[in-house]
Amino acid sequence: MTATLGEVVAALEARYDPALAEDWDAVGLVCGDRDDPVERVLFAVDPVAAVVDEVVAAGAGLLVTHHPLFLGGVHGVPADDAKGRLVHRLVRAGAGLFVAHTNADRAPEHGVNDALASVLGLVDAAPLEPAGSDPRAGLGRVGRLARPVPLREFAAAAAAALPATAGGVRLAGDPERPVTTVAVCGGSGGSLLPAAAAAGADVLLTSDLRHHPVSEAGEAMALDPARPALVDVAHWATEWPWLAVAARVLAADLGGRVEVIVAAQRTDPWTVHVGQGPPPAQVG
Repeated sequence: MTATLGEVVAALEARYDPALAEDWDAVGLVCGDRDDPVERVLFAVDPVAAVVDEVVAAGAGLLVTHHPLFLGGVHGVPADDAKGRLVHRLVRAGAGLFVAHTNADRAPEHGVNDALASVLGLVDAAPLEPAGSDPRAGLGRVGRLARPVPLREFAAAAAAALPATAGGVRLAGDPERPVTTVAVCGGSGGSLLPAAAAAGADVLLTSDLRHHPVSEAGEAMALDPARPALVDVAHWATEWPWLAVAARVLAADLGGRVEVIVAAQRTDPWTVHVGQGPPPAQVG
């Protein structure tokens, strides 16, 4: 028995409660008829043209993405607009679009941050910034490694566990400092550095870290070596582990009535890295 789009949406919202989303966010069903049957669901981080190509080729009835197609006011979706064209292509293919963004970031057990913590091998991970009535829900996660490792080794393990990107993995801090307690945040999580410090994290792994906050964090580490080191990885890479988790959970929740697929496209927007030789040796 095939599920309807309405049943799929209900299952997704049961796992990724829209009430957990930020006020500014745009989550939920973007297009699609809730009465239509859905046999196949494709999961991706970004709603971009290459992913829609996959939706059409696979005959999927629903595309689930982490990033919204639209944020802010939308007054039209003409087909000669890049985003409008995606909506037209999905509708013509009989496919809906569903977004789980900051509600998936905060979701307990099967959200973006639990998936990231799991792939990095964290034990007993808990939210860095709790949200809602469920103590398992909230932004970021902090947990511990099975054994202490040097920061350099942790960064190398993160590089191996996450999909490769042009930007790679960068770290700020003494590469030999021991790391046991790790804080993570999928996507742009620099604002959680104070929470990571308060939680006693040896390192915060996140994305989109800016020059000045990283520089200030380095100065703070010089005065207090217990302050968290930083590991910066590609935004897309931190959210990619969630796709397989969400797909598996949806299939189970619907009793196998839908086929689930994880997009093959790497939609990190950076495409080429130009090497400059080895960086200067760490001083101190």
